[in-house]
Amino acid sequence: MYKKNNFNSVPKDIVDYKDIDLLRKFINDQGKIMSRRSTGLNAKQQKKVTKSIKRARILSLLPFLKKD
Repeated sequence: MYKKNNFNSVPKDIVDYKDIDLLRKFINDQGKIMSRRSTGLNAKQQKKVTKSIKRARILSLLPFLKKD
């Protein structure tokens, strides 16, 4: 199975909660954080992305869920 790695486009240690465009790549259309299996990230990268997404949600930069 082919894994899509969205993280290759960004330098390794730069995941910031203020970079909303990058974080939206790791959120599905329902507003949920995508799994490692679907993003192709390793565990360390997934933890950084998850932590950044949660921080951005608390600061109201990202929605907790998308209402249709």
